[in-house]
Amino acid sequence: MNTRKKQNPARQVQRTELFRTSQSWDGVELPDYLTGRPELVAVKYEFPAGKRLECHHHPVINFGLLAEGELTIIGQDGREKTVHAGETLVEMVDTIHYGENRGTKPAILYMFYLSQKDLPLSVPHAGTPTPPSS
Repeated sequence: MNTRKKQNPARQVQRTELFRTSQSWDGVELPDYLTGRPELVAVKYEFPAGKRLECHHHPVINFGLLAEGELTIIGQDGREKTVHAGETLVEMVDTIHYGENRGTKPAILYMFYLSQKDLPLSVPHAGTPTPPSS
């Protein structure tokens, strides 16, 4: 007698591709990947309601998933993209921008950087004028 339980198909491992792209959120082609030994970095960002990062740029390719809340990314040219909980984001590379939580609840963002040892994940641009928020 076979006592093994049948697997419920709904309980199987599910695979959902969240994105596949060669462009950042603003439509710009990502640069060629760095040569040499990679260093992969994962960072959790917590944005309280109404808070923002300072202007910065990323010298390395990075992408993420917004786990909670809502986050708006604003480029120096004034273009912006709002990401909602459960959505992915492919960041700009070598372009000045900042992220802002315009919502009333905290936003939690997980970012993954494809870097190399001793490279900064971001470079601050203190004093850089920012476009007005909409």
